[in-house]
Order: sequence, then structure tokens, then C-alpha cells
Amino acid sequence: MRGDGVRVLVVGAGIAGLAAARTLHEWGASVEVVDRQPTPPLEGTGIFLPGSSVRALGDLGLGDEVARRAVGIHRQRTLDHRGRTLFEVETDELWQGVAPSLALPRVDLHQVLLAGVGEVPVRWGKSLEAVAFGDAGVTVTVAGTPTLYDLVLGADGVHSTVRQLVFRRGAVRKVGQYARRFVVKSDLDPATWSVRLGPGSAFLTIPIGEHQVYCYVDAPLDGPRSLRDLLAGYADPVPALLDSLDTETAVQEGEVEEVVLDSWARDTVLLIGDAAHATSPNMAQGAGLAVEDAIVLAETLVSAWTLTQALATFEERRRPRTDWVREQTHRRDRARGLPPALRNLLLKRFGARIQHANYRPLRDRP
Repeated sequence: MRGDGVRVLVVGAGIAGLAAARTLHEWGASVEVVDRQPTPPLEGTGIFLPGSSVRALGDLGLGDEVARRAVGIHRQRTLDHRGRTLFEVETDELWQGVAPSLALPRVDLHQVLLAGVGEVPVRWGKSLEAVAFGDAGVTVTVAGTPTLYDLVLGADGVHSTVRQLVFRRGAVRKVGQYARRFVVKSDLDPATWSVRLGPGSAFLTIPIGEHQVYCYVDAPLDGPRSLRDLLAGYADPVPALLDSLDTETAVQEGEVEEVVLDSWARDTVLLIGDAAHATSPNMAQGAGLAVEDAIVLAETLVSAWTLTQALATFEERRRPRTDWVREQTHRRDRARGLPPALRNLLLKRFGARIQHANYRPLRDRP
């Protein structure tokens, strides 16, 4: 099927939405993007891109520009909260033949994706209000104006408005963790992703640029809200990194959630990215899965006779991969929840092997 004359609305100008806008514009469709945020993001935290995610960005044609802004991550190290190494994995070996692993400020990745949509119009500060189905297509009301489209993509995140209007409610599930994210200045090893595991908590550090470190902290919902109390007993560099926090440091925080749905498509409305299959971030696959969604969707549209056939094929291709990632996040969370002494012993003996097994199916293209 050719994209000429196909009218597409993408709801959400995040990673999934911008990636899909690029691939569907290249397919030949007439694409518009709307986002409820008033402006593109001007600040944020960081993002780690494993090899599968970097490969997807390369397939999208944006890999070189992302790499130019990023830091290469060559090893992943897991330690206990006292700083004793439990196991280490060389990411160059883990993703050999796929792509390097990178980290960068999230806003930089968004800028690359936004530039990558070229002439596709992106309308900021526009909220979706209604969706109606008809023989001629899908009528979507945005900011009081109804417009007819052939295909509508809900790429608007965990709390998707498209999903709320078109699909069943109750798709969002609490993972049972409360997370905090922030960026501070530090001179930690610029090539190493490190996570320190405490009794019920975790502290992750990822270098994302010159003297910049992205920090991610999570703990059970009933844990202390104060970072000082939560991370009491953690060895350096954790206390020093907390000392770097000041009143001007933006800390993003909230409950960790996942999205589980029986179907991502209704008629010619399709959910992609976190709107369809958000998971706990412990596999670092959210961005990669979102970009893969855009690539696979364009491929299925090219080979299909109808839009509905393409959406069905898309979901058939994507579900095994997204289900695998979700199951691995659950397993990793269960392992972290073991008594610390048992958890640490298991990770010392089997951690590297488990890490390779978690990602092995993702080495293949989607």
C-alpha cells in the first residue's frame, strides 16, 4: 500500500510520536502531530540507550546525530550499597554486532527527533477532546475543531488521552515503586553505567556529558520520601552526589507504572510506545521500543492492502518483543526484592549470565 493521500494524525510529540511522524512522512502520508504540552521540552534528565535502541535510531536515519551528542557507555556495573562489586558486563560485548550503547540528556534526543520530522507540522498546546468513527475515517476533535483522518496514532504516553477515549480504562498498573530522577555535576567514570542496590532501594548513575551525571533512584512506595533517609548507609559517591543537589536542581518524581492492554488497535486508531506497552524502566527499553514501533509500522503499511490489515500485522509482530521486555522487568524486580544477602549472592554468581540472557532476543531486529 502507498501512503499518498493517507491522512495521519499523531497524538504526542515524544519519542514514539516523532519517530512515527518521520517514518510515515517518508512512506508518503500527509502527517500532522499535536501535543498537549505548550512547548517542546527545554529541560529534563537523562536517558540510556542500549545497543538495540541505538540500532533503531540508526535505522531511522538519526543515529549519527544522536551519537554526536552522546557519551559512549562501555560497561555496566552492579554493586551493593556499600560499593562492593557484584558483577560487571562489558556492553561492547553484550551488543557486539548490533550497535554501541550511548547516554545523553533526554532533551538532546528529543531535539534530534524533532529536527528529524522536517516539514511535518507539530502543533503544541493542543489537547485531544473527542474521537468518532465513521465510514469515511476517524474524526478527531482537537482544540474545538473536528478533522477527518484515515489513521490516528496514540503516542501520548502512559496516561494517553487517545487510550482513555478509544480503549478500555484500567490499562495502567502500579509497579510498586516510587522513582526520582535528577542530573548533577560529577566526574564519575565517563564510560560506566553503575547501579548500587540497597535494602529495598537502588541508586543508578549514568554519565550523560561533560561533568554531568544522570541519577535514578527507586524504592518501594512505602519507603522514606527523603533521599537522605532512603539512602542512609550508601557509600560514596552517593553522599557526594546528594550533596550536589541544591534548590535549583530539578528532581522528577512519581510512581513507576506499566501499561497492559489486550489490543492496541481499534478500527484505524493505533496506540504505540508507552501508550501501548509502557514498562518499568529497569531494562532501559522504552525509547528503543518506541522507535522500533515506528519502523515496524511503516514496514507493515508498505506490505499491507488496507490500514486495518497493517495494524493487525503490526501488533502481531510487536507483541512478542514487548511482552518479553515486560516479563524481564518483572523478573528483575522480583530478584531485587529478595533478601539482600541472598540477592547479592545470586548476582555475584549469575548476574552477568542473567544480563546477557535478558537482552539476547533483543539483539535480533524486530
